[in-house]
Amino acid sequence: MPPTGPDPMIRLSGVGKTYDDGTVAVAELDLVVNRGELVTLVGPSGCGKSTTLKMINRLIEPTSGTIEIDGQDVTHQDPVKLRRGIGYVIQQVGLFPHQKIITNVMTVPLLHGESKATARERATELMELVGLDPATYADRYPHQLSGGQQQRVGVARALAAHPPVLLMDEPFGAVDPLVRLRLQDEFLRLHDELGITVVLVTHDIDEAVRVGDKVAIFAAGGRLAQYDTPARVLGRPADDFVAEFVGSTSGLRRLDVIPLDPAHVEPLDGVSVGDLGSAIDVDTTLGDALAALLREDRGMIGIKQGAQFVGVLTPNGVHHALRAALAEMTEAEAAAART
Repeated sequence: MPPTGPDPMIRLSGVGKTYDDGTVAVAELDLVVNRGELVTLVGPSGCGKSTTLKMINRLIEPTSGTIEIDGQDVTHQDPVKLRRGIGYVIQQVGLFPHQKIITNVMTVPLLHGESKATARERATELMELVGLDPATYADRYPHQLSGGQQQRVGVARALAAHPPVLLMDEPFGAVDPLVRLRLQDEFLRLHDELGITVVLVTHDIDEAVRVGDKVAIFAAGGRLAQYDTPARVLGRPADDFVAEFVGSTSGLRRLDVIPLDPAHVEPLDGVSVGDLGSAIDVDTTLGDALAALLREDRGMIGIKQGAQFVGVLTPNGVHHALRAALAEMTEAEAAAART
């Protein structure tokens, strides 16, 4: 989980990208990603989210502004050296087709001057970490793996150099919904375990709010329309564009008919009932629970069963409930599509 206090790991200050023909891809962007956070960039096609990601590791050079990683301005560093220290995962994976899986994962440590024995040991550890048994998969070639397995290899390779920052561009977009859901879950587990700072681009608002600690919503012309927690993006859209964008998917609309799961209600332990203000019933919908929590703005809201207080709901509880609800809906949709 990200630290409680702000600890900037990535800072974009006045960053812009304008092409020679005058097209503005990103407009004067200010964005801070704290150490250990998983931040998702989402928005319509052509809004500048992938351009923003690629400017962080300078696959695209900004035309204005500064980019800092761990307090160092990277806009004047050697871009090749910079990229070797940043993990990067793309939708197409980009594995070397004529190299075995273990060799693909060893690539970055070898570039960093590690011995073959050390690189192989690291690659084996990472294959296990992403759920690929080295005894089964190490000597296979990319074409012998499914799309989801190839994506796991891509993540393992990106993590091979112990990067402080991981950039991901539509990493789960090329697989079917159920595999995508499993990859999201696996990556959330990895993120919690490793505590790495992640910036992930997606076109899917459901995915953005499910996996992100914070969500950055981009509008046309590279404008940052809102940057906040998933709960606040859903409950307090910054403008009409954000409200329309987050409400445009059936998954999020259905939160208004999904009951709040008591599993996400935390015990009262040490909380005075008098400090809770208003309360909602445990049988309310997840959408109404989110709205009530944001209206109260105390960091938590009381949950009652009849006249009895049974616990509290916090923003963290809402986020976990959102993840669970969206996963359940994805599974149901995939099952319906098979019948």
